[in-house]
Amino acid sequence: MDIAINRAEQHPIQEIDTTTDSRDYLAHARKDAERKGFLDWLIVDIDAHHVESVSWPEITQYIDDPVVRHQAMMYHKERVGSPPYGLNGDLGLRYQDVGGRIPHQSHQREKVEETDVHRDVVLTRRAMHGLALDYMVLFPTPMLFLGMHPQTDMEVILTRAYNRWLTENILTADPGIVTLVVLPFNTPEEAIKTVHEFSDNPSVIGFCVTSTRYKPVHANEYMALYRAIEETGKPIAFHAGYHWQDPSLATCNTFLGMHALGFAWCNMVHMTNWILNGIPERFPNLKSVWVESGLAWIPFLMQRLDDQYLMRQSEAPLLKKMPSDYMRENCWYSCQPMEKSNLSALENTFEMINAESQLLYSSDWPHFDFDTPSVIFDLPFINEQAKRNILGLNAARIFGLNEDGPSR
Repeated sequence: MDIAINRAEQHPIQEIDTTTDSRDYLAHARKDAERKGFLDWLIVDIDAHHVESVSWPEITQYIDDPVVRHQAMMYHKERVGSPPYGLNGDLGLRYQDVGGRIPHQSHQREKVEETDVHRDVVLTRRAMHGLALDYMVLFPTPMLFLGMHPQTDMEVILTRAYNRWLTENILTADPGIVTLVVLPFNTPEEAIKTVHEFSDNPSVIGFCVTSTRYKPVHANEYMALYRAIEETGKPIAFHAGYHWQDPSLATCNTFLGMHALGFAWCNMVHMTNWILNGIPERFPNLKSVWVESGLAWIPFLMQRLDDQYLMRQSEAPLLKKMPSDYMRENCWYSCQPMEKSNLSALENTFEMINAESQLLYSSDWPHFDFDTPSVIFDLPFINEQAKRNILGLNAARIFGLNEDGPSR
């Protein structure tokens, strides 16, 4: 017997491009929070981004040196001059949108009609509403590559300009929008100046090292910087990234491969040096946060370092316990991008890192692989209190945020 099968109804194709309204893009995320019942929970997103290069003409006005300021403007407007005057390191960024098929993150050109606040405030508020957030920690995007800038003085100049622009024009508009200011890490004395300049700003809840760099985190020249950060009571974060010109990764011929390895690799190297050189022992009150490198690398490194440490303890004389203990007790981790293809492995990872107290929700909005809070809420192997901790309470504790949300 023949059964008549109706053809599937054809719906209009809704294209997502650089002008797509974030409220449309995230409409289902907020509905999801309402339906599942966590809309009234404290939700802190410890890693989101804006595309600061859209505001480059404004940022360059904060460059102190008039010659550099002029050259930066000319490079941005007319590509006159050399790349060091622009935002170095966009090689690779062009690959993230998969040949233009995932363009929303590239240059957020969505229409903003509000004129009473900066457009970045409007766009951030839209994302916060859609994701049901109380706080969003805002990071730059191209600036994350500054650690590989061929001129270290440019890292100092550009981070100073960006940090001042961000704190004066964006963070003052909404107490729910906060940041970890970017440190010019290649120049430790300037990084210390940055800590002193911004440590009392309530919207600055910590300090960020862009992880894509070759400087060893255990170098003696950084000890005064770690002490200065420890004295503020605010954390230091290592925000992962990648660099296609890194010799150890240069053979990767796809962004898929680079994205899978690069973001984990840089933080694996820094974590290894951080632990084995006894930084947690030297600065026991300094909290470190490891951002946007996923989670799967952590159990591997815990086991690998423990195994080697038991055979060569004399090479890590400052350690008083196993490397994995420091990673479990003295370090915090952002969840994104959380590897979910094997839930048994993920559950084991949660147990090994003590996720209930050490894991922090992050969206990585507006990048192509962003995660909504449901990525944590939907996990079947943790209880409600653990979900509340990971989605917001852990971040409130280590960053000193109000557990009732920001006062507006």
